[in-house]
Amino acid sequence: MYKDFRATDRWSKKQVHCLYQSLIVAISTRHADAVDIKFLVDGHELWVALPLPAWDEYKKRSDLVITDTLAIDIAGHYLKIALETGEGVGREMYSLTIEETLRHLDAVAEEAAALTPADEEQPATVGS
Repeated sequence: MYKDFRATDRWSKKQVHCLYQSLIVAISTRHADAVDIKFLVDGHELWVALPLPAWDEYKKRSDLVITDTLAIDIAGHYLKIALETGEGVGREMYSLTIEETLRHLDAVAEEAAALTPADEEQPATVGS
């Protein structure tokens, strides 16, 4: 959902192109307890840091795990909101708290659910 998207910058009213580029466990690069996710925003590098303790907290709350794809979507959702609300001005790195990370995870899950037809609308399959 958020590997390649567009957002309208609040201040310039310009539509910007956001493209996921990489995911790095920050312990190896900056000795931080986080996962750094890099996007190109109209060609400029921008990083969103998600705290690793959010993975544990999500597992405790839901018994599910945050996958790399989900982490990218969480960071992309945050980035889109930041740009559209004016938070995305001039910074190269944004660090989210555990609660912010989980809040954006919930928003991504809601968006994904809205894109998926309800189970009763799915055609029956052999053996079901």
